[in-house]
Amino acid sequence: PPQSKILREDQNHNMYVTGCTEVEVKSTEEAFEVFWRAGQKKRRIANTQLNRESSRSHSVFIIKLAQAPLDADGDNVLQEKEQITLSQLSLVDLAGSERTNRTKAEGNRLREAGNINQSLMTLRTCIEVLRENQLYGTNKMVPYRDSKLTHLFKNYFDGEGKVRMIVCVNPKAEDYEESLQVMRFAEMTQEVEVARPVDRPLCGLTPGRRLRNQAFREELARKLELRGGPVGAGPEEPSAAELFFQSFPPLPPCELLDINDDQTLPKLIEALEQRHKMRQMLAEEFAKNVLAFKTMLQEFDSSVASKENYIQGKLAEKEKTITGQKTELERLEKKIKTLEYKIEILEKTATIYEEDKRNLQQELESKSQKLQRQASDKRRLEARLQGMVAETSLKWEKECERRVAAKQLEMQNKLWVKDEKLKQLKAIVTEPRAERPERPSRERDREKPVPRSVSPSPAPVAPAAPLRPRRSRSAGERWVDHRPPSHVPTETLLQPRVPRAITVDSPSERALARCDRYLLTHQELASDGEIQTKLIK
Repeated sequence: PPQSKILREDQNHNMYVTGCTEVEVKSTEEAFEVFWRAGQKKRRIANTQLNRESSRSHSVFIIKLAQAPLDADGDNVLQEKEQITLSQLSLVDLAGSERTNRTKAEGNRLREAGNINQSLMTLRTCIEVLRENQLYGTNKMVPYRDSKLTHLFKNYFDGEGKVRMIVCVNPKAEDYEESLQVMRFAEMTQEVEVARPVDRPLCGLTPGRRLRNQAFREELARKLELRGGPVGAGPEEPSAAELFFQSFPPLPPCELLDINDDQTLPKLIEALEQRHKMRQMLAEEFAKNVLAFKTMLQEFDSSVASKENYIQGKLAEKEKTITGQKTELERLEKKIKTLEYKIEILEKTATIYEEDKRNLQQELESKSQKLQRQASDKRRLEARLQGMVAETSLKWEKECERRVAAKQLEMQNKLWVKDEKLKQLKAIVTEPRAERPERPSRERDREKPVPRSVSPSPAPVAPAAPLRPRRSRSAGERWVDHRPPSHVPTETLLQPRVPRAITVDSPSERALARCDRYLLTHQELASDGEIQTKLIK
């Protein structure tokens, strides 16, 4: 297995890995080849139950870009090692968090999963501490040293660089919990903002001078082309010095072959005088060109200054706009946090209401079932009462018919007796007096009035005690006084009085079982519009 590397800190407080080999490249093709050969092929992957190419460790590929300082014109490289600038791009492939109960990892795989989860947990802790320091203004120590992953990139989190995160999630329903945790972690990282430190100057020269010099040369070439034709038409064109010397007239031969030669020197003097005149003309033309060039430079400087002023004004406007946007962004972030807090409260309230709704629905269902049972009991009791009323009515109808028949028979017998007596009286009245038999003397004596003797008045006697009234057979019985809910109390003088009665509006089986008699109070509308009350026993 590969040996563990040690992290060190250089003089600029940047972290690096001790013992790693840096490969120097000079083109993007070489960099891509190194990335493929030394980066992708050295990644540790293995087959698990969830992924055929599961990363078994975090992979880090660092690209460093070195820039040497340039001179004042921005064209030549200065040989000063302390002025070299280094930029770094780190490509990090974080292995995903795993659950051992799903991957069924054992042995080395289990140990690798533990290391991955531990480093990811440390990264999450560092992000949470940074977020807490940012929100509440605290100065908690961030535990970068708990993991080599966070210790290596602590400069990025401290503001020396920028961090960009790409989250990979699986849309399968089986990975919902893992995807949810990853999305929450990504959302939390978006809320972290660290203060960027002040950039260190690279050197004492103005940055961007090479581009400005290049722009100046292009502008100068354009001006010269407008004034005197194209500059630098081709590689065969002579230089400016050659053109300058070619513009002078050629010198005559200066060789003196004869001491009496009086033509060579005058010709030479004449040629030199012409050259002197031409030199003066060229000097004047050069002075004019210098003045024109100086004027052009001044115009260029003024245009550059005006452009710089315009750019500075635009930058100031943009800075104001950015400041306003930052203020608005902070306000919106505070508003978002307030709304999130309100949403959380509303969600909790909705959860409570849902729970109350479920409880009320259950209570409503129980009440509905109870009402259904009561309705069925009421229907059963009404059916029973109707049966009892019908049975009682039929019984009383038969009793009334029997009594009526008995009364009719009794009256018929009385009529027969009266008719017989009337017949006998009629026979006696219509019979002749002579035919009447003479009664014996004893009977005649009996019919004579007997004188009444005077007797003494009776002595006063105490009145006899009244006879004790016979106790009714129904005196010890209990009654059920059934008065329907629609019963209307009347203010009549004669009101029924039932002792030891249980008054109910809907009789139950328990009440009927406890009593011996039943009384139904029935009201109906009479023909004259009055309420007629009937008592059915």
